[in-house]
Amino acid sequence: MLTVMKFGGNTVATAERVSNTASIIRSYSTSNNNKLIVVVSAIKGITDELISICDSIKRRDEHLTNTILSNIINKHKDIVNNLRLQESNREELSSVIDALANELSSVIKGLLLIKEVTPRSMDYILSFGERFITPILCYALRDIGVKAEYMSGKDAGIVTDSTYGNAKPLMDTTRLRIRHRLEPMLDNGIVPIVTGFIGVDQYDNITTLGRGGSDYTATIIASCLDADEIILWSDVDGLMTADPKIVKNAQVLREVSYSEAMEMALFGAKYLHPRALEPVLDKGIPIRIRNAFNLEEQGTLIVKNSNAYPNKIVKAVTAIKNMALIDVRGTSMIGSPGTAGKIFSILGNDGINIVMISQGPSESSISMVVRKSDLDKAVNALELNLLGKVIKSINVTDDVAIIAVVGSGMRGTKGVAARVFNAVARQGINVIMIAQGSSELNLAFVVEHAYADDAVKALHEEFELHNINNN
Repeated sequence: MLTVMKFGGNTVATAERVSNTASIIRSYSTSNNNKLIVVVSAIKGITDELISICDSIKRRDEHLTNTILSNIINKHKDIVNNLRLQESNREELSSVIDALANELSSVIKGLLLIKEVTPRSMDYILSFGERFITPILCYALRDIGVKAEYMSGKDAGIVTDSTYGNAKPLMDTTRLRIRHRLEPMLDNGIVPIVTGFIGVDQYDNITTLGRGGSDYTATIIASCLDADEIILWSDVDGLMTADPKIVKNAQVLREVSYSEAMEMALFGAKYLHPRALEPVLDKGIPIRIRNAFNLEEQGTLIVKNSNAYPNKIVKAVTAIKNMALIDVRGTSMIGSPGTAGKIFSILGNDGINIVMISQGPSESSISMVVRKSDLDKAVNALELNLLGKVIKSINVTDDVAIIAVVGSGMRGTKGVAARVFNAVARQGINVIMIAQGSSELNLAFVVEHAYADDAVKALHEEFELHNINNN
């Protein structure tokens, strides 16, 4: 049985946690001669610190750059020093970490000289988060008798396009390379420890798969090798009916379908990369989300078709916060083919992702939701290219949240929208914008940010999700 496991950043954040993760891996690798591949994320917070380094280089703040760099290197060295390793393993691992630290320091020194960070060089810098932790976990495994080899996503064979920061895998090439490189290791009883998040383009430049991309790495590898299962280990018990920070009695979903999990990921559910399911959709490989610190909890199983909770219309309520609403209007938009295409192309060319769209049949306005961090750039692009030509006015609401109810039971069920909006209305919450796809797997709407938590609580109560596992 071939299992691909991914361990999130919190599961390797300290020496104690690295040891705990190594124990989990050993228990699987020694059970019935299972074949195992492990994907590892950077320590929680390290990727953000590497992004801060890139920002400080652009601001020409050499002191801050070097301070953050020292913190990153020392954090990993502390883990090495606190691991109870045999002296020979400790010395080898220390040499590996020193070499990586020198490489990163040299790259940063060069970028400080030219005072520029390109998307390509930023991906190279961000790759060090995973590249630091992967050998640490590998040596922790070797120390307890597991044959393990560490490698980058590039070394494993993940080939992508050249969209730095959000690269997509070239699956046919990747499949050939991964099989060629990983299958011999598995046949020899070796556990490959692979960096998550990282690939390489056709020109041998390091690329990254987007934030949370280690999930994606795991499913890419699993698809290429026709794995039997994927386990995503994190510090949560599984996919939840709502964010437990908002709803205290939120429940773990025991089983959901691929389509439901994908909707939940797209609409803000944590611990699952929105594109992670793409590589396994056709293969039907089951994915389980588990808590590395609560092994008694079996977590959430994600399967191609789920029959769980047949009596539940809605399975989860999610919220995406820190969003902004842009409403563009103009009578010249009415009956004018290609207007929406022009708007979306201009925003797309500036790298702005539109999260949600709504247009009324009058065609005189289009409403779009973007991330708050993209708002200024989006408005500037529209003003420079379309204001006074295609569109007459741009109105902005800069602090909104998207609320989404998700569940396959919504499909073909009458009265779901009425229940949703009545529940929200009873809390005195105004709905600003609504969108629902023809799949009927989700119903999403926009509210002011201040009312987001109240809306989630009201809907969780309306659909009685607190007792979803009691039926």
